[in-house]
Amino acid sequence: MEDSRAVTRKDILRLVFTTIDEINETLPEDRQLTKSSETHLLGKEGKLDSLGLVSFIIILEQHIAEEFKVPITLADEKAISRTKSPFRTVENLTEYVLELLEETA
Repeated sequence: MEDSRAVTRKDILRLVFTTIDEINETLPEDRQLTKSSETHLLGKEGKLDSLGLVSFIIILEQHIAEEFKVPITLADEKAISRTKSPFRTVENLTEYVLELLEETA
């Protein structure tokens, strides 16, 4: 990463919340996501269908590339093979993004 400062959980959470704002513009009011670490993205309590999740991931990857000048792929074999899905909640996703960015540093 070109940015000399360390990426923090707060930095990533801000980008996830920005992505939530963008996704919410396309969702009906009753399916919109709240900006909280506990928000479920996928699964029984999640409000995104598979297409919504793909859109969310693409937008978040773009924000990360713009902000941190490093391309990452969120939906890959590493993510899929995990016991605990990184896409279940905002918290899981934030931690996963942080992990990936630390690996690229």
